[in-house]
Amino acid sequence: MKTMTCRDLGGPCDLEHHGETADDVINAQDRHLKEAEKAGDATHQEARDAMKNRWRHPKQSLGWYRGTQAAFAALPDR
Repeated sequence: MKTMTCRDLGGPCDLEHHGETADDVINAQDRHLKEAEKAGDATHQEARDAMKNRWRHPKQSLGWYRGTQAAFAALPDR
């Protein structure tokens, strides 16, 4: 199990996301940003918009995705 924060994934806060894979933490970040948007948290809006764009244009977002995978792989297991 590894941990990345919202900030590690491009967001504005230090909420921790835990997962066995990079995809686990990316999906947790997506859920977190959706919840923040629903709650009217404007501090997360820029990160939410960026995440929406990545989901809509996955080929264009491969650099971010591969970078996140590499950062996740480099983390120690907890």
